[in-house]
Amino acid sequence: MNPPRRRNTFRTDAQPQPRPKAAHATTDRLQKRGRWQQTRSFIRERPLLERIYWFVAKSFLWLFVGSIGYVIALKYVPVWITPLIVSRWVGTFGADEPGHVYKKWRSYENISKEAALAVVASEDQDFPRHWGFDFDEIQDAIKENQRRKRPRGASTISQQVAKNVFLWNGRSYIRKGLEVYFTVLIELIWGKERILEVYLNVAETGPMTFGVEAASQRYYHHPAADLSRDEAARIAAVLPNPRQFSITNPSAYVQRRTRQISRQMRALGGQRYIRTL
Repeated sequence: MNPPRRRNTFRTDAQPQPRPKAAHATTDRLQKRGRWQQTRSFIRERPLLERIYWFVAKSFLWLFVGSIGYVIALKYVPVWITPLIVSRWVGTFGADEPGHVYKKWRSYENISKEAALAVVASEDQDFPRHWGFDFDEIQDAIKENQRRKRPRGASTISQQVAKNVFLWNGRSYIRKGLEVYFTVLIELIWGKERILEVYLNVAETGPMTFGVEAASQRYYHHPAADLSRDEAARIAAVLPNPRQFSITNPSAYVQRRTRQISRQMRALGGQRYIRTL
């Protein structure tokens, strides 16, 4: 008699049960679609609410398209007016004499490269390399501000241009979000040289004085094309607070900061550092 055949214990006679399908993802999509349809029906049933909805949607679209068109236009035309200039001028109302705005636009080719190098050395040394934001500097500022009474900023030159040209003064999440938006736009559309050119023409360099050309003629009595390294460094030294610091009557702090900027300009390699913007 043949011995009984051994049973393969690795097999089972039971039929494998089908794996249950993950229905939760489909259910979530259906629920979201249902909520969206309910919202649309709710709006359609109320004509006034529907008009408000479409007004807001169209306004947002027009502002979005218009902002891109405005940024493209300012790539090719001089920036004659900014919200900061208007704010400073309006602030003179009620004074004995209306405030006079000192501002003269000069192309990048007609500004001393010592001035361009000075603002990069003092404000944003990674300007030629970053894409609008210096995240290492932002992290350092966050750590330092935990111990400082007066918060230290970490804005790049690109961010300062976006704020000065397109936005208002103040601190809010809305303004900061718009600053990020315009910073990305000008980095993509303008390029580094144009950003630096605009900064050199709109930065506040003294009381009612904007741009290095106006500062050079008002305080040094010659055009910005002839600025020396020390003169450019002193203009850059007052940029953190140009209404308090003076170019013609520099305090000990401004003089010390001027020397530091001059050393940084040499350490960066001189004008070669910004030659390939």
